Amino acid sequence: MGVHAKAMAKERIAELAGRALDLATFWRECSAAIAPAVPHYLGPCWFTLDPASLLVTSHFQEGMEEIPREWLAQEYYSDDYNKMADVARSERGVATLHEATGGDPNRSPRYQQAIVAYGGEQEMIAGLRTCSGEVWGALGLYREKGRPLFDADDLDFVRALAPSLAEGARRALLLGEATQPEGPEAPGLIVLGADWRVESMTPGVERWLAELPDGDWDDADWDQGRLPSVVQAVAGQALRTAAGADSPGEIAFARVLSRAGRWIVLHGAALVSDGSRRAAVIVEPAHPARIIPLLMAAYQLTDREQAVTRLVLQGSSTAEIAARLFISTHTVQQHLKKVFEKTGVRSRRELVGKVFFAHYEPRVRDNEQRVAQDLPLRGGPLTTDA
Repeated sequence: MGVHAKAMAKERIAELAGRALDLATFWRECSAAIAPAVPHYLGPCWFTLDPASLLVTSHFQEGMEEIPREWLAQEYYSDDYNKMADVARSERGVATLHEATGGDPNRSPRYQQAIVAYGGEQEMIAGLRTCSGEVWGALGLYREKGRPLFDADDLDFVRALAPSLAEGARRALLLGEATQPEGPEAPGLIVLGADWRVESMTPGVERWLAELPDGDWDDADWDQGRLPSVVQAVAGQALRTAAGADSPGEIAFARVLSRAGRWIVLHGAALVSDGSRRAAVIVEPAHPARIIPLLMAAYQLTDREQAVTRLVLQGSSTAEIAARLFISTHTVQQHLKKVFEKTGVRSRRELVGKVFFAHYEPRVRDNEQRVAQDLPLRGGPLTTDA
């Protein structure tokens, strides 16, 4: 029964990842798929993380409309075990609190406050990484007292699900930004029918289409469905992979050089409803992470100081930062000293906490309100001009 349930869950989640679902729906459907395969207490706790900083951008759990602020403070200001970013950065990408604490979860400052107080005893955290290595979220599963420990099979199973869960989260966030854009660089969305005609498109997507190599959109005849060839190719991939490929989200994807000399990324997703098959194609610029201009605007950090800060937010050590940036550890420390002065903090932990609570907690709270209003969720930090 356990093996069959796990196989069914894996197949179901891979199928869900290939569809253009809003994020709350995707999490609800995935929760239902996981429940028979990995018994747990209450509902799964889902998070999205900004791949550039590994900071939380949204939280979703049935029955908990708002994540307590003290939990977030514990995550970003306290020294603790089994933190989401640490697990997501680890080679295995999944861990339990019992493992991390050597079998004594009471060593974790948040154990009594955030787990035992809610009737739980065990915690499993998994980072949601795509096959290309980008982290788009985290999953928390819990068990109550008296239940068997999460075992190696449970961890291996959740680890195997992570790429599909990450892909589904990534696609859902892109869909949310395309349908309700926050700025001129927001993604665009095109929906194609089975006859390849354009059924709908979001405002501004023409701009991205016109930049594609054969995107003669100004002269295109909409009724005839003239679209750039790469759009049709990605749409076709999405529809084919929806029929049963193991990793649908990893196939319906293209990266092309625009006429203007910048990279544009296209993502395809299948839409299946009322027996009809359609394809959604999301088009976005391959722009730098939004945390970079935010750090410059808010704190006037230099390019190198921004690069160091981004790696600090991800949890990188001084030696890791030095290796990534090809500089000495002494130079890293000098950059950090300048960053601390400009941001008004005294330590790495304070820096992470300040950036999170100034720019990411507002996004978390905005997304909680959006779930309550059945609106699409968004990723990345919340900027002042959003």
